[in-house]
Amino acid sequence: MCFIFDNNVQNVHSISIRTKLISKCLCGHLQVSFWEKCEGISLETQRAVGGAVAKLGLKLLEDLQPGPEQPNVVLSPLSVSLALAQLALGAVNETEKHLLSALHASLLPDYYKTLSCLQEQLITKAIKVASRIYLKPGIVLKKEFVERSLQLFKSSPTPLTSLEEVNQWVGEATSGHMNNFLSSLPPNVLLMLINAVHFKGEWKSRFDSRHTTKDLFYINKQTAVKVDMMTGSKYPLSMFVDGDKDTQVARFPFQGNTSFLVVMPMPSQNLSQAAANLNITDLYERLPSETTMLVKLPKIKLEYKQDLQSALSNMGLASLFSGPDLSGIAGGPLVVSGVQHASSMELNEEGAEASAATSVILVRTVPIFAVNMPFIFAIVDDVSHTPLFLGMVTNPNPGATDDPDIITPLSRSLNLVPTTSTNVLLKTDAKHCEN
Repeated sequence: MCFIFDNNVQNVHSISIRTKLISKCLCGHLQVSFWEKCEGISLETQRAVGGAVAKLGLKLLEDLQPGPEQPNVVLSPLSVSLALAQLALGAVNETEKHLLSALHASLLPDYYKTLSCLQEQLITKAIKVASRIYLKPGIVLKKEFVERSLQLFKSSPTPLTSLEEVNQWVGEATSGHMNNFLSSLPPNVLLMLINAVHFKGEWKSRFDSRHTTKDLFYINKQTAVKVDMMTGSKYPLSMFVDGDKDTQVARFPFQGNTSFLVVMPMPSQNLSQAAANLNITDLYERLPSETTMLVKLPKIKLEYKQDLQSALSNMGLASLFSGPDLSGIAGGPLVVSGVQHASSMELNEEGAEASAATSVILVRTVPIFAVNMPFIFAIVDDVSHTPLFLGMVTNPNPGATDDPDIITPLSRSLNLVPTTSTNVLLKTDAKHCEN
């Protein structure tokens, strides 16, 4: 997440926010001991802040509808929350209230400290976070803003010399996977606040690339596209069917304390309805023990870019783009000019070797779970239930052509396979994600 403050001809500073979440990157790390800073913060408090991050992300997801140009959506609630929270450090009066309300943090004690501790707790081999303040020579930031940014987000002021210098730092922080983080700078840029989050997960149970084959993904009842479908014939999976909400839910664990959560609505319900009713902690509490089954999931690569100004305005932050009070950052009036969010995510077979403890009981009817219809996904920290990423997939292969062999009536071709119990499960897939 990148806030760019510039000085326009009316002598008003403006901010544009850009986010880049790139697959396979390493995005720096924090230095302070989590336990030293976060001693005394309960799991309940962590999950409350994790829930606030989830609510922000779900609100954005409700507003960011897939369309013909961008049939899939992927964003990082954690990155957006961290960036808005750092902005809130310099907000006062009504602007601060609006920001805390949008962050769902108004009633949370020690929100900033807990969010900072969550950020530090989440930093593992798989999850990286980097923050930095770039400052134009001659611009003086408020001392308290600098100190709190450094304390909470490890974001210290650095001289801003050029666009190339900024992109070089981001490129180094991401091991060369984000070399063009910014394409240009406004002519009168004053400072930038940069935050980047990256996740690279390894499955606990690997998908064998030799078993990846072409299969159908049903965009709707009339249309299907061919996709590369990963297959695990003896995959340990925790899943359930929510009859009240007409959805199927499955959890695919990564190595460590992170999981890929899939919520796939039945054809009778759309993704927006499912997103509006989503509660990650509730889903975790309802997940049963793992059962070995046949799993199918699409191999996809997602890229997404969207201006979040409209979505944030709909969440009560319209004043950020007109006349906010951000006098806690620096002297002079400040206004947010734009919010650009760019994300990418890749799902493939890569992952840890299959667990040696996995056992398979052969039965006549094998349960099947296949993600072959539009679905919502979340990459979630298993401890705090904080969503690192949220998204919607309506078409894993948007470049497919409309030839007869990929246009298939859903009612005739969707394969419903009974489990060993009385439940009927749609085939659903698991996936590996790299941002």
